[in-house]
Amino acid sequence: MAKNDASSPPTTPAKPGEAPGALRWIGKALAVTAGLAVAGVLVLMMGIGLALAVAFPNLPDVADLADYRPKLPLRVLTADGQVIGEFGEERRNLLTIKEIPDVMKNAVLAIEDSRFFEHSGVDYRGMLRAALANLGQAKSQGASTITMQVARNVYLSAEKSYTRKIYEVLLTFKLEHQLSKEQILEIYMNQIFLGQRAYGFSAAAQTYFGKPLKDVTIAEAAMLAGLPKAPSAYNPISNPKRARVRQLYIIDRMLENGFITEEQALQAKNEPLKLRAANSQNKVHGEYVAEMVRQSMVAQYGDDAYTRGLVVTTSLRSNEQEAAYHALRQGILDYERRQQYRGPEHFIALPADKAARDEAIDDALNEYPDNDDLLSAVVLDANPRRVVAVRQDGEPFEITGDGLRPAQSGLSDKAGPNLRIRPGAVIRVFQTGNGWRITQLPEVESAFVALDPRNGSIRALVGGFDFQKNKFNHVTQAWRQPGSSFKPFIYSAALEKGVTPATVVNDAPLFFSAGETGGKPWEPKNYDGQFEGPMSIRRALAKSKNMVSIRVLQLVGTQSAQEWVTRFGFEADKHPPYLTMALGAGTVTPLQMATAYSVFANGGYRVTPSLISRVIEHKGHVLYEAPAVQLSESQRAIEPRNAYIMSSLLQEITRSGTAARAQATLKRPDLYGKTGTTNDSMDAWFVGFQPTIAAAAWVGYDTPRNLGSRETGGGLSLPIWISFMSEALKGVPVTETEPPSGVIHVGNEWYFEEYGPGRGVRGLGLNDPWPGASGESTPGGTQDGQAPRSSTDNEDRRSILDLFRN
Repeated sequence: MAKNDASSPPTTPAKPGEAPGALRWIGKALAVTAGLAVAGVLVLMMGIGLALAVAFPNLPDVADLADYRPKLPLRVLTADGQVIGEFGEERRNLLTIKEIPDVMKNAVLAIEDSRFFEHSGVDYRGMLRAALANLGQAKSQGASTITMQVARNVYLSAEKSYTRKIYEVLLTFKLEHQLSKEQILEIYMNQIFLGQRAYGFSAAAQTYFGKPLKDVTIAEAAMLAGLPKAPSAYNPISNPKRARVRQLYIIDRMLENGFITEEQALQAKNEPLKLRAANSQNKVHGEYVAEMVRQSMVAQYGDDAYTRGLVVTTSLRSNEQEAAYHALRQGILDYERRQQYRGPEHFIALPADKAARDEAIDDALNEYPDNDDLLSAVVLDANPRRVVAVRQDGEPFEITGDGLRPAQSGLSDKAGPNLRIRPGAVIRVFQTGNGWRITQLPEVESAFVALDPRNGSIRALVGGFDFQKNKFNHVTQAWRQPGSSFKPFIYSAALEKGVTPATVVNDAPLFFSAGETGGKPWEPKNYDGQFEGPMSIRRALAKSKNMVSIRVLQLVGTQSAQEWVTRFGFEADKHPPYLTMALGAGTVTPLQMATAYSVFANGGYRVTPSLISRVIEHKGHVLYEAPAVQLSESQRAIEPRNAYIMSSLLQEITRSGTAARAQATLKRPDLYGKTGTTNDSMDAWFVGFQPTIAAAAWVGYDTPRNLGSRETGGGLSLPIWISFMSEALKGVPVTETEPPSGVIHVGNEWYFEEYGPGRGVRGLGLNDPWPGASGESTPGGTQDGQAPRSSTDNEDRRSILDLFRN
């Protein structure tokens, strides 16, 4: 039996209920862990406190938001308030919280922050829910309240990081402390990005529905409220299906929160929405004018013009601007129908797979977008009797019969590869009352401008066929030869030299040697190549006789004429003092021509064209107000009697001359103007007026070339002018101008008092031979009642007498 070891401690039996040693160690471990956790929390709190102490003073001052001024675009309006242009990265229309309808506020609160008026800026329950969801989803969810979104959108980036979130929370506390809930909500409703370059719900209502925010329905408000989460994904124009799903969800949320009744919810879900087409952002087509204003504002205010909310009101009248736009396009398209088909704009391969084919078609149509009513389409099948094409809606349509006629050469078996219409061809079509028709984008350009001759205010301006296609403003930038439309200014100068409407001038051939011209020999011709012999000034101008104009200029003198035309606003150096000036060989702009004809229209005053009538900042502070224009003698260009007799001559042109179509179509006598066709038909003009409005129309190619052997100002530009005037003169009474002092009316003709019958220039070139005339003669003229140096035969005398009687 073994003995006990004296060095071993005695064994004490465990008492009932006493924990084993392992449990004691667990308890100690838990206590240590708890201590460490508390210490960790204390350290974390100290770190957060230190971070707050460092970060909080560096936070931006949010007090300025009490006077919230976001980037507001430059907006350009017509005189009657229609928007024609908006410039700046952000489309925005700032509203106060009182101006925002409850239905819009409720829709936003229902989906974005239903507890907005209850929490203090941070929704802790929402943050906890998002944190748990994000543990395994790499920050896929957020918990931003409206206040937090304002803090982020105004001051921070959209980066998803914990550092940015901390700053966001701190800014939220500052916002809630310094601003009221209403102020925060107002900023949010005006600041949030909603797609299509629209910032704020007011701009979005205009962008998507074409109406002011105060008029939106529950259904429309719910659609708009779905945009902040992902403007591109829930865009009702580009993604209507996804936008519809979110709209229905928001309507349900509005119902759950008690913002609407069940009946209202049902009605909203069933309401069809009328979205504004993506290509109809500007109801009034004033793109060239808007660009002119933009350049002016940037020159005046620099880049701030894009952000300070300038609203520029122009002198345009929206109905007249639209009339000018459509008249110009119709005139060009009428001309285009007389041209040969130039072939499709592009060709693509059509994959056999439907999805791939649809994608290829979409890409092609995006690359060749619609040009107003000239729509792009991709051909699916083609033969001489039928073309099947498709647009972006994916619905094929047929073009048959007369709709194929403009492109018949492209459907022929003999058509070349670049001309032939075949599957994959990108073509232009437009819809008529009788179906679809193939067309093509015009190559020719045009310009139209109308202004009020009583004050110079521009009432309509179209600088080209399409601004997106060609931004060159032909009204102000195109220097072209005016042709015969310049003749009235030569005749005006001649009136001061004793020429009268009854003066007889010989329409006979002229020849100028190289010695006389200082260059090449010159043998001018009339447009029709015919010479008609002696005729009155009135008849010669009505028939636009070139030989008569040259003889008149010879009498006036080229230097004197050059000086005279500057009275109308023309630049002397652009009208060299040569006899070719009589045929409009100088250069002018359409705006110059309209302004110059205004001198005849208003009784002899030269007005300065004006476009901008008012500039204001966002809150109504007026920066510029155009002064009222009162015509004064300081603006006098020519005497009233000169303007009166010239108007009488121009009226004859619209009654019986080259522009007789004007009075015949518009059925009113108070129309005045002159056609113009330059050498080789490179420019076609009509410039004219009614005493309340003067307008110029021009047609030509940017790189001058022949418009066609039979194309004239009367056939190309006059129809544009007439179409515009049919709208501009609606309701305008016929104006009867009183004859001024210094004129007399004898034998149904007007004269200056000192140049009455027998006292002015009686004839020019009457001794020159002309085809059909007999006998030899020498050049000569008559003035101050003198007889011709040699007589004409009895037949010539009878012809002249007949002209006087007419």
